[in-house]
Amino acid sequence: MDILKTLISDISEDKVEEVIIGVHSTLVKTAKNAGIASTIKYSHPCDDVDHAGELEQLNLKELAAYALSDKLLEASIGMAAVNCYYSDKIGISKIVNAKDIIIEKGKNKTLGIIGHFPFLEKNKGLFKNCYIFEKFPREGDLTENDIVEFLPKADVVAITGTSLTNHSFENILKHLPQRSFNIVLGPTAPMSPCLFDRGIDAISGSVVKDYNLVRQSVIQAVPTRHIKGVEMKTIFKEDYL
Repeated sequence: MDILKTLISDISEDKVEEVIIGVHSTLVKTAKNAGIASTIKYSHPCDDVDHAGELEQLNLKELAAYALSDKLLEASIGMAAVNCYYSDKIGISKIVNAKDIIIEKGKNKTLGIIGHFPFLEKNKGLFKNCYIFEKFPREGDLTENDIVEFLPKADVVAITGTSLTNHSFENILKHLPQRSFNIVLGPTAPMSPCLFDRGIDAISGSVVKDYNLVRQSVIQAVPTRHIKGVEMKTIFKEDYL
């Protein structure tokens, strides 16, 4: 979890104004910023969230430290806090969807993707091979155990940001091909250049632009990909060299 500790180490002790834990997404708001992350629900039903009911009494750094928790609901809160901090620290960025980057970089090549994203259903045929690795695989998906064998064969690797939440991210990095193009994507992806030091070439995440609009979507269980009020931004390693 070294990458999480690095992310958390820079976070300031800002006052937290609101924490919302929705079915699909989690929101954390301070006076200046807001951050979003996917809510991970496959934890034990009796797991408690530490300080539940009074999370706003913690500062942003304390809340971000929840990302280290083995309780995945707590870790989801922590990642939203991490993204809250980094939301206004983004340097050079482009407003581009990760899907378009993956298709551009991976067309007629081998794609290895951790996480089953909706756009894959219509676009699998664009790739020479498409290896989809899932914790809960659907028909045609590979499992986490298959990463060791198949991920090193990929030309382009796409990693869901929730791999940081469930603490599988650093193990995935061990199996990256030497010359692949690697992108971390999804609302949980932290927009911090420190990931570039770990072999990542691009980070594509969601930045909250209209908090009230996002808040309404989160509390009414709008699926992550349909939430309004966020802007999809991507930062590229080549712009930070």
